[in-house]
Amino acid sequence: MPHVVVQYTANLDPEAEVGRLCHALAEVLVAQRDAGGARVFPIGGTRVLAYPAAHFAVADGGADRAFVFVEARIAPGREPAVVKAAGEAMLGVVQRHFEKIFASRPVGITVQVHESAAAYDAKHSNLHPLFAGR
Repeated sequence: MPHVVVQYTANLDPEAEVGRLCHALAEVLVAQRDAGGARVFPIGGTRVLAYPAAHFAVADGGADRAFVFVEARIAPGREPAVVKAAGEAMLGVVQRHFEKIFASRPVGITVQVHESAAAYDAKHSNLHPLFAGR
């Protein structure tokens, strides 16, 4: 972890370059460090996925109304200040990414970070060894 899911209204697709947003979010998460300089999130565990909502109603339902919801799930145990810093860093990325669109039409943006204590958590991956020592 972190696992980030971006849900957004499909009316943003023509101009939003959401793939670029995914890369920017992954970069900012991988760059997070704690007070001692240690990496907060493992590179190999960082995933960012985005899904447009084909059907939606935002606010009064106007065709130009748009919404972006960024939800990050992280494993429990990090200091609250570290979690807050990661959330603020993600919000900054999203705000910068949608700055021009935000200035030209109504857009709601929400970023949430949730600690996920799974009742069952199985993993099968060969990604982590790619980044050993980084």
